[in-house]
Amino acid sequence: MSFRVQPSAPARPNRCQLFGPGSRPAIFEKMAASAADVINLDLEDSVSPDDKPQARQNIIQAINDIDWGTKHLSVRINGLDTPYWYRDVVEVLEQAGDRIDQIMIPKVGCAADVYAVDALVTAVEAAKGRTKPIAFEVIIETAAGIAHVEEIAASSPRLQAMSLGAADFAASMGMQTTGIGGTQENYYMYRDGQKYWSDPWHWAQTAIVAACRTHGVLPVDGPFGDFSDDEGFRAQALRSATLGMVGKWAIHPKQVALANEIFTPSAEAVQEARDILAAMEQARKDGQGAAVYKGRLVDLASIRQAEVIVRQSEMISG
Repeated sequence: MSFRVQPSAPARPNRCQLFGPGSRPAIFEKMAASAADVINLDLEDSVSPDDKPQARQNIIQAINDIDWGTKHLSVRINGLDTPYWYRDVVEVLEQAGDRIDQIMIPKVGCAADVYAVDALVTAVEAAKGRTKPIAFEVIIETAAGIAHVEEIAASSPRLQAMSLGAADFAASMGMQTTGIGGTQENYYMYRDGQKYWSDPWHWAQTAIVAACRTHGVLPVDGPFGDFSDDEGFRAQALRSATLGMVGKWAIHPKQVALANEIFTPSAEAVQEARDILAAMEQARKDGQGAAVYKGRLVDLASIRQAEVIVRQSEMISG
């Protein structure tokens, strides 16, 4: 292991990020009352160009007026390739109170993109005397973004989370699909007369997880477009959790419970992790570097794995 210890990611629940268009203020109260850990009020793809000025004002009013409880409250701004993003930052930070926690930056392609938003946010904070620093979440949804994923993960001390945006990522990569997440019909292996579908997003997710864990950032899986397919959502979320991601987006309220279930360690998993830690503690007392637990060898690496599960459970339970 490098003598430079990997920094810890922010210790906050991020199992589900629920999205809602800024142009639909009628749903904001329901979002605040949901079980999602993170609320993303959207000014980007879900809002038409003509509606963006009013959507900003809707979001500003909602940040000021609605009781968001303990939610991590985020606003997704427009991309840096649009004429909207700087007004998103300036108007929201100048007119909304301190309840906002985070700005989500879409289609980040390099560290300089994050620097640009950071410079503007820092200026507004100084001008308005804001004492609560705004956090960032970035979305990797371009070929450039995945090519520069590690420099992006290290780009700003404000950066707390990184998500994969499957739809725009697929378009940028020239992938022959119109699906948002999940397995793809033509992405399969063939043997002995049988098709075996693999995961076309796996490599990108792994790259994001590695970059995030290296630099103390939360890795998050993005949207699953078919909200009528609970089992498809569940399968993708389980794969993401197994890879080390901490949560997933919800583009429909019904996906919130699914995400929370999958990204909350089960009681059985937590108990097994505690039992492994107890077995290793006994081995330490006995002067041994490893132990046998249920017929398998556990060692110092097993301790680190078990501690991840226990810490995650304790953080979610408050």
